[in-house]
Amino acid sequence: MPNADRPAARGGSSRSRSGARRRPSNAVKAARTQRPDAEFAMPEMRTPPLPPVESFGELALPPRMLAELAEQGVTEPFPIQAATLPNALAGRDVLGRGRTGSGKTLAFGLALLARTAGRRAEPRAPLALVLVPTRELAQQVTDALGPYADAVGLRTVTVVGGMPISRQANALRRAADVLIATPGRLADLIERGDCRLGDVRITVLDEADQMTDMGFLPQVTRLLEQTPPGGQRMLFSATLDRNVDKLVRAFLDDPVTRSVDPAAGAVTAMEHHVLHVSDTDKQDTTAHIAAREGRVIMFVGKKHGADRLVRKLAARGIRAAALHGGKTQSQRNRALEGFRTEDVTVLVATNVAARGIHIDDLDLVVNVDPPADHKDYLHRGGRTARAGRAGTVVTLVLPDQRREMADLMAMAGITPRVTEVRPGDGDLARITGARPPSRPAPAAQNPAPQRNAAPQRNAGQSPSRRSTARQNDAAQDGRRAEAPAPRDAQRTTTADTAPGRNSRRGSAAREQRKNTQDAPVARKSTPDAAAGQKARRGGGAQGGTSQRKPRRRASSLNT
Repeated sequence: MPNADRPAARGGSSRSRSGARRRPSNAVKAARTQRPDAEFAMPEMRTPPLPPVESFGELALPPRMLAELAEQGVTEPFPIQAATLPNALAGRDVLGRGRTGSGKTLAFGLALLARTAGRRAEPRAPLALVLVPTRELAQQVTDALGPYADAVGLRTVTVVGGMPISRQANALRRAADVLIATPGRLADLIERGDCRLGDVRITVLDEADQMTDMGFLPQVTRLLEQTPPGGQRMLFSATLDRNVDKLVRAFLDDPVTRSVDPAAGAVTAMEHHVLHVSDTDKQDTTAHIAAREGRVIMFVGKKHGADRLVRKLAARGIRAAALHGGKTQSQRNRALEGFRTEDVTVLVATNVAARGIHIDDLDLVVNVDPPADHKDYLHRGGRTARAGRAGTVVTLVLPDQRREMADLMAMAGITPRVTEVRPGDGDLARITGARPPSRPAPAAQNPAPQRNAAPQRNAGQSPSRRSTARQNDAAQDGRRAEAPAPRDAQRTTTADTAPGRNSRRGSAAREQRKNTQDAPVARKSTPDAAAGQKARRGGGAQGGTSQRKPRRRASSLNT
């Protein structure tokens, strides 16, 4: 019996011996009222921060990095970059919060590269570390920092799960100045002796709240404990809950705190729509949205649901691909590349892709399955309206999900537009650009009718008797072309004989002799007849004398 159902042990009851209930302490009350996903208060700064800048030219960046920024078309810093880069370049610990797509990667990446430039790492001992929760985010960070790392002559290595660990170990053996890693794979490499963190001087935690949500908090803690205590540490995320607070208080020293978005992370350039659909219309509504002109990311709750939706969309003539944790890294890379090049117009993903996907000019995200909490909603929606562009987030809600979705929106600080839609509605087309797919929905497959009426004949029998009857019917159908089946006659004769073991044996024996004389062909269908025929054939071969096989007990015919 679970502990929750057991009575309290003696001395552990919430009541005292006098019978009065103990009042919980203030600390217990506070722990009960605080949600683990609630935002924590930013720590107070003991040292005043440096003021924001208006251009990259005001920052102490290497000239080659400034030239690369200009070549990449990055001319003005985003607010999160303008606020954090001066302090990060000065070596201060940084705690930054900015919505997805606000430019956090360059906010910590430019400072990390500028402060590491000019140094060389030893084999298996990186100088800077960036921890991310997912493979997709690791690849995004690698792609974003790659041009600037090349500009200042730094070598970057990415280690994530789902890829050959021996290849990653060889890359670390050749030395990596900047290591971008997921916590699980980095822990494996350290355990194998292929990496050590004693030379790391700058550590970055990107999307720290998701790492804690995914259960990486113990691993992240152990990894940070292996870095030198006097190093610089920066923590960036779109939301900061109380699990992240543990990392902040344990590893950040007088951090500069910068938040360029409200706590909920709501995006003003993003439209939020909740579309009420019936259960029978949801599948067709999803297909109409997927058939729109342009790309769309659709989020579902489970990886099997993603694969199933891809198959259904393909049956309607829609090019779709799935992205989830059950795919290999090469499969995930192909899906993302196909989506970027528009060979695939619909990317069906689980929450594994809610962070780490950067697709330019993506204007629609659809939650086919509503997210589990408001943080997942914000990060799913963060795939659109990136870098100041406009975007739309649509959530399909069934009747029994409406109350829960309303609570989720309230926690996210969002007031969505609620519309009831059906496939082909003008409102659906106006909001999402939906249109009918090129192929109609496949017709429902009805079960094929049975070839014979054996189940109806035996409907009143028990399951075991019906199974036996079906076997007998099949055997009879196979022998019907050769001769009348004698087994039914044997059973009928046995069943109609008066009760008694001797009478049943005698009746079966008489029936066997009768069948042997009158129906020679039927002997093939009985074990005794086949054995006797074989014996007679053997006797004729030896000298023409027939050896009669001893008659078996007739009771074997009734088994």
